[in-house]
Amino acid sequence: MRHNLKVSLPLAIIITLIAVIYQRSTGPTYPKKFKIGTNRDITVKFLRSQGGTVNAPVEVPAIEGIKDVELSYKRYPTHDDWTTLNLEKSGNLFKGELPAQPAAGKITYFLKINYGDSVQELGSKDDPIYIRYKGEVPTYILAPHIVSMFMSMLLSVVALFEAIFRTKLYKKVGRITLGFLMFGGMFLGPIVQKYAFDVYWAGFPFDWDLTDNKLLIGVLVWLFAVVMSLKSERRWPTILAACTLFVVYSIPHSMQGSEYDYEQNKIITDRD
Repeated sequence: MRHNLKVSLPLAIIITLIAVIYQRSTGPTYPKKFKIGTNRDITVKFLRSQGGTVNAPVEVPAIEGIKDVELSYKRYPTHDDWTTLNLEKSGNLFKGELPAQPAAGKITYFLKINYGDSVQELGSKDDPIYIRYKGEVPTYILAPHIVSMFMSMLLSVVALFEAIFRTKLYKKVGRITLGFLMFGGMFLGPIVQKYAFDVYWAGFPFDWDLTDNKLLIGVLVWLFAVVMSLKSERRWPTILAACTLFVVYSIPHSMQGSEYDYEQNKIITDRD
């Protein structure tokens, strides 16, 4: 079968890596970074996602010049009062913890670093750091889910270029892409969601979880592309499906996701 994999595969790898890096740098679950120190030359990271049923650690390097570190936090979204405490110095770190929450529960927090003659705020009451808690997902479920979703994006771009280059390989690659989407997203995805947030599906028609809904769009568009190319040489559905999936993967993961409502004591979809 004629193909152009020498060009389409390297391009697909580059584009997929760009999409993955963009997601990692923009998503709401990846650590929040700040520069601290009198010269602001030390980078620190604070968690925005915590798995399991354990407290979330908050640590600041005990670099020269820091007198003490103050941590303020409260559950979100609630009308709780802020809880404020000083991190304890232990070796070369100032250490504290944020209390464990139910699956999809959130805490909002910020820190103040006292240098003696000045104070640095890491976040604030008006612009805090958010951390969401989730259940522990077994590696044997999470790993194939991640690999399958990565492969679906990679193969989708391969199919895109094979369709553009007018080879017949785009049909076969498109079917494999749909297979990875179905297995990794529609089969393993709900299992991951159940472990993490105690719900199998939070997208349409039950709720408006953005991660579930964008996956559904990607699957439906690729299903359309595969069906349309079964007995014809239509390439535009494959090009449309691949471009749609790229947009889907460019949306930061976990935006508008599951959130625990402390007043109703149930998990809802974050509409912020």
